[in-house]
Amino acid sequence: MKQVASRISTYSADVFGVCSALYELGGMVVMHDPSGCNSTYTTHDEPRWSSMESMIFISGLTEMEAIMGDDEKLIADVVREADAMHPAFIVVAGGPISNMIGLDFEAVSLRIEEETGIPSIGISTNGMNSYVDGASRAFLKIAERFVNKDPKKTADPSVNILGLTPLDFSLNGEAEDIRRFAQKLGFSVLSTWAMGTTLEDIQKSSDAWVNLVVSADGLAVAEWMQRQWEIPYVVGVPFGHYEKERIEKELLDAVWKTADSSHAVNIKSILRNPILERIELKEEERERFSGRRTVIIGEGVRSVSLAREWEARYGTPVGVICATEAMGDYLRPGDAQATDEDEILPLVADAEVVIADPLYRPILPSGCDFVSLPHVGFSGRTFADRIPNLVKNSQWKWN
Repeated sequence: MKQVASRISTYSADVFGVCSALYELGGMVVMHDPSGCNSTYTTHDEPRWSSMESMIFISGLTEMEAIMGDDEKLIADVVREADAMHPAFIVVAGGPISNMIGLDFEAVSLRIEEETGIPSIGISTNGMNSYVDGASRAFLKIAERFVNKDPKKTADPSVNILGLTPLDFSLNGEAEDIRRFAQKLGFSVLSTWAMGTTLEDIQKSSDAWVNLVVSADGLAVAEWMQRQWEIPYVVGVPFGHYEKERIEKELLDAVWKTADSSHAVNIKSILRNPILERIELKEEERERFSGRRTVIIGEGVRSVSLAREWEARYGTPVGVICATEAMGDYLRPGDAQATDEDEILPLVADAEVVIADPLYRPILPSGCDFVSLPHVGFSGRTFADRIPNLVKNSQWKWN
C-alpha cells in the first residue's frame, strides 16, 4: 500500500508524458488503453488542446480484447487512421491494461511501419510512472530515429533547449523567455524540445554546440547526444539573477571547450552580453524567508534551480524533495527523491517554509509558511491562472 495517495494528487502518468512531449511534432500518438484516457489527458494535462490541433488517439481497448488478445485490430485501426491523416511518424504507447497483457509494442510498431511506410515507434509505458519517465523515453526515441547522424556544427554558437513541455512550464511565457535568455547570451536556438519547435528543427539538433536541459525530461537525450557527438550539456532553469548567472557561466565554459580552429568566429564578441540586473530585496520579503528551514517539492531540475536561487537571495539552505523520477545526478547532497506520500511526510515535518503545488497542503505541517507554486504535471489546469513566470519576473510575488 506504499504507493497509495490518500490526501494528495498524483503526477501525470508516463503515457501522458509521451503525448505532451510529442504534441507539436506532427506525429500520431496512440494510447493503447480503454476509452476515457484521452479525455483525461486533454481536459486536465494539455493546455494546448483548445488552441492547437494534434493527432492524439486512444485505442479504446475493450475487456474482451484484453482477455483474448487482438493485436491485429489495433494494427488495422492505426493503419487506417494513418492512411487518412498522413502523420510524420506514429507512436504507440501503453497504459496499465496493455502492460498487464504483455503487449509487444516494438513488434506492433514494426508491423505498422511495414504496412504504412511511416516511421513508427513503440514505447512500453505502463501508466504507473510519472510523466517524466514517459516524456524522457519519447524524446530519446525521437532522437534515435530522427536526429541527423552526420552533423555539421553551426558556424556561430548554438544551443538546443531540452525538456520543455507544458506539464512543467505551463503556457505562461516561461518557454519563450528561456529561448530569449539564450538568444541574449548570443546563442542561436536550433530547437526547443518540444514547445515552439518542429520535427525539422529537431533533426538539426546534432549541429548544436551545447544543450541546455531545463527539466528531467531532457536529460536522457542530452546524455545520448553527448555520447554520440560530444555535445556538452548544462542543467538548470534561468530563475532570477543568481541562477541565470550560473547557467550563463556554464554555457559559455561549454562553448569555449567545444570551439575549434575550423570555426572562425570571434566568440568573445558574440557572447557575454550584459543582460542581468541585481535584485533588491524588500525588507518584509527578507524577514519572511531568511534563515528559515525551507523545502521545495516538485520536479527535480526546476526545484533545484529554484532552490539555488532561493539560497542565494535569502542566505538560507533549501532542501529539495524530487517527487518524480530523478533521471540524472543533478540532485545535491541533502536533497531527496520521494515519490510517495508516506515518504514525503517525514521530510516536511519540521519545515518552516514549504514551496509546492497547492494540492500538497493537506500533508504539510499546520504551522508552516506555505508558498504556492502550481504545477500542471501535478494539479492539471486547476490553478493555471496562478502559475508565475519565474524566468521573466526576477522580483517574484508570492502569496
